Amino acid sequence: MSKRVGIVGGSGYVGGELLRLLLFHPEVQVTQVTSRRYVGRYIHQIHPNLRGVTDLRFKSPDDLEACDVIFVALPHGETASGLDQWADLAAYIIDCSPDFRLRDASDYKRWYGRDHEAPEMLSHFVYGLPERHRAQLTEARYASGVGCNAVAVILALAPLAEAGLLETATVEIKVGSSEGGSLANDASHHPERSGVVRVYSPSGHRHLAEVEQELGSIPIHLTVTAIEMVRGIHLTAHCFLRSGSQLREEKDVWALYREAYAEEPFVRLVASRTGLYRYPEPKLLIGTNYCDIGFALEKGSEVLIVMAALDNLVKGAAGSAVQSMNVMLGWDETTGLSFPGLHPV
Repeated sequence: MSKRVGIVGGSGYVGGELLRLLLFHPEVQVTQVTSRRYVGRYIHQIHPNLRGVTDLRFKSPDDLEACDVIFVALPHGETASGLDQWADLAAYIIDCSPDFRLRDASDYKRWYGRDHEAPEMLSHFVYGLPERHRAQLTEARYASGVGCNAVAVILALAPLAEAGLLETATVEIKVGSSEGGSLANDASHHPERSGVVRVYSPSGHRHLAEVEQELGSIPIHLTVTAIEMVRGIHLTAHCFLRSGSQLREEKDVWALYREAYAEEPFVRLVASRTGLYRYPEPKLLIGTNYCDIGFALEKGSEVLIVMAALDNLVKGAAGSAVQSMNVMLGWDETTGLSFPGLHPV
């Protein structure tokens, strides 16, 4: 029997991706989608790619009914304030906001500039990245969202960090405009956004909080740059290895990353000596739940250049949420997430 799913905050880009994935998931039935802004309007009027796929209309979050799983795709601060209501309506809650990503309540003041509204619930949420917390998710009732940039950094650097090989890293991430969300602002106005290579976070990006939480206190210097791309994240990390590192040749790097990700269905190693796409390319990952990772060892130094790419709305948000649901409910982890991407696009 399929599980009934509700989506709270389904009108944004992440909500739209949740709908796209869940409407084709063989184990679930989407029964309700909320939006305060679009109450009564058909889903496809806001998400036109779903025309002919569903006849659901948006309903008020005040009218949410009991179901098996609730996904929450609301802005920061709104999940924490509404959690009590939803906890009475569903056995499982999977949040896509930042509200329950961090374990330490004081980190919210540091990174998000505000006190947490439900600090007593932080310990109840498992960080919703199955590659890192699969075992905990199998026992969890609540899963948190993940930061899209954090996912790229964590997956790209975790094998080095956990092997004790990483001294420090300088990371440049290039992102598409959808990372800014569906509501327009001055920065997203087409004449201001088109053609840009705009550094908007030279340091101190809040997603570093998740990186520290997952990888420890290794110094990681992160810069985020907006480019003319709608979807996607591209990461380039110059990783300074500890003196005497055993990574002398690229075959050593291959061995390390293969051991780390051999059993991971959504992490692919991409480092070819020939061809057009020798390293990770976000364009090829649009709509997919994959994170591609590549690398190049700088000769004559102890610097490893790691590259990664993913779709910020899928692996960086909705896809990891659905993947977490699959783990929590004991289904095959890849269910509903097998779309391989398109080429050319």
